[in-house]
This record gives sequence, C-alpha cells and structure tokens, in this order.
Amino acid sequence: MATPTRRANGEGSRPVQRKDGRGQILIRHTDADGVRKRATVTGRTAKETRQKAEGVRARLKKELPARDTRQLVDQYAAAWIKTTMANSDRKTSTKTMYAAVARHHIIGSRLGATPMHRVRPSAVDGWLAELRRKGLSDSTRRNAYTILRAVVDAAVKDRELAENPVAAITRPRVEVKEAEYLTPDQVKILLEAARGTRYGPLFEFLVNTGLRRGEALALKWRSHVKEDDGWLKIRGTLTRENGELVTTSTKTAKSQREVPITDRTAEILQRLRARQAAERDRAGSQWNETGYVFTTSFGEPCDPRNALRALKVAADQAGLPSIGLHTLRHSASSTMLANGVPLKVVSEILGHSSISITGDIYGHVSPDISVSAMQVLSDALR
Repeated sequence: MATPTRRANGEGSRPVQRKDGRGQILIRHTDADGVRKRATVTGRTAKETRQKAEGVRARLKKELPARDTRQLVDQYAAAWIKTTMANSDRKTSTKTMYAAVARHHIIGSRLGATPMHRVRPSAVDGWLAELRRKGLSDSTRRNAYTILRAVVDAAVKDRELAENPVAAITRPRVEVKEAEYLTPDQVKILLEAARGTRYGPLFEFLVNTGLRRGEALALKWRSHVKEDDGWLKIRGTLTRENGELVTTSTKTAKSQREVPITDRTAEILQRLRARQAAERDRAGSQWNETGYVFTTSFGEPCDPRNALRALKVAADQAGLPSIGLHTLRHSASSTMLANGVPLKVVSEILGHSSISITGDIYGHVSPDISVSAMQVLSDALR
C-alpha cells in the first residue's frame, strides 16, 4: 500500500497497511461546530477499508458524525436528566417522575450498559420485554420507552448518532380502562357521610362541576370565581412539589376552560364564603389571606393529600371502599352522559384534549345512550 498523502477535507488518505496487516485510511474533516477532527478507518483488506471509508464520507456529506458515539446509554441518560430535561418546559412533577423512571429502569439496566452505537431495535425490544417480566404496568413501560426515545433523540440532535434506533419500535400501548363511578344514590350517601367535615364541601363541589382535584383546590375567589357572569375560570392546578404546595399550569391547553356555575354550585360557594368569614374572625392575626376558595382554618390552601385521606374516611363510613377523588369527577361525567348531555359538551366541561379520550373513558355509558338514541329514532319514524 502507498504512503498516505494529505488530501482534501473529508476525502481521506489512501489506504496503508498497518503492522498487524489490516488496511487503514485517515479521514480528516471539520464537524458542524467548526472543529477539525480525524476519523480512522480500518479493514481486513484494502477493498474493505475503502468501502468503510466511503461509508464515513457519505455520513459526513449528510452532516452526520463520522461515527456514532461510544458513550454508554447510562451515561447519556444521566446527562439528559441534568440538561435537556431540566431545561424543558415540562411540569416539575413530570420532570421528577421522568427522572425516577430513568434511574430505575434505564440506568443500571442491561441496555443502559450498552454503548450508544451498539443499540439496535432488537435490544430495545428485549429491554421492554424485561420490564414486562418484572411486572411493570403498561403505563410505566410506556413512560420508560418515551424517556429512552427522548434520550436517544437528544444524542441525534447533538450529532452523536446518525439515527434513533428506539424510533423503530412501536410505543407500548396502554389499555384505557373505563372509569369507576358512583350512582347518584351512592353520591348522596357519600356526601351525607362527609357532611360537616372540612372537606365535605370540596367533595360536593367536585361531583357538581366535574373538576379535577387540583383544579378545584387552585381556585381563587378574585381571579377564578366569576359569580356575576356565572362562570368558573380554570387556569391552574394545585400540587405538591419539593415539599411545597404550588399552583402550576393545567394538565393540557384545553384544560384551561370556563365551567358554568349552576344554582347548586353557587350555593356551595356561598356556604364556603360564610365559613371562611367565620374562620377568619376566629383566627384573627393568625389568619393568612391567600385568596383560595378551599382553605384550612387559618386560610392556607388545602393539601390534596389531606383531601384524599378525608374522602377515604367518608367512603369507609358510607360503605363505598376503593374510591378516590377522581371517582367524583367520573361520577359527574357519567351522570351527565346518562342523562343525554352530548359527548362533545361533556368533553369540553372536563377539559379533555380530545373527544376520543372522553369516549374511551366513559364507554360504559354508551349502551344506555344507544338505547335512548334508537328509541328516539323509532318514535320519530313511527
């Protein structure tokens, strides 16, 4: 083989023979950041070496890295948590959950110990199968997949990889379960059991509005309760982050909505105003004026966890175990649908991102609606 000579940028030297008998070509190039680099290509023969060099040149022409990074998936995932994800506009609770899933199911796994350039779609399939064998839920497996794909996407954007092998695998499906709900009679029993308690009005409010727990607890009198106009403005959700109660943005853009104030809802709000006024007087200088609709006896916002505990107590007393605060939202939705409210209207009241989500969650109501619809059709054509 000939002695290598300097050639044009990205063209590479002519093949030379190394001491071990393998062929070698040096390809000098300038990366996207203007940094001059050199890629070494080797092969068993001069022909194989030239073919590999052509592959590298083809990548460089497409402004791809000469070679995929050898960094471990573990290392890249850990860096992604501290950089790309930390700088994203995701909610803090979502970032915390993503970091936990990445640390538990990607970092430290067999796939995590694999160099990025050796990750193949089959390896991703094997990793997902391993998560299933561990008994992880479909939603956790789906989150893990989403995070892994985002990690490798970041490597592609950083020009560390030519393509994302995770994208070749279909995202795990999550079976949508029909929502559990209470009948109107069961709702009455539950509210009776909670009557006179701190959170009784919240339970009554949730089942009369269909709001999410955090949405109701985030409401403020001045900003969100427009009694003269007859509307509630849903603009945020109250949640606990890093040990503190904070109001964050709603779950989706469509979750920001206006919900009508009915006579029953107005009555609940009036009772809450009266209770707050009495508690403000009793607390005196210890009262903290936060402006929230639902507060503690000293004016602080209510902790969502305490609301759930109170519901569990009331549900046990009412003989309705295994329900959560979301059950009240589902009960409101199911009652509306069962009484002929159009699915699109219910979807808008709930703040779902699409009507299909509403239909999937409340499919159990469809048979009743179908019977009524067919009866209307028969009556009209009689």
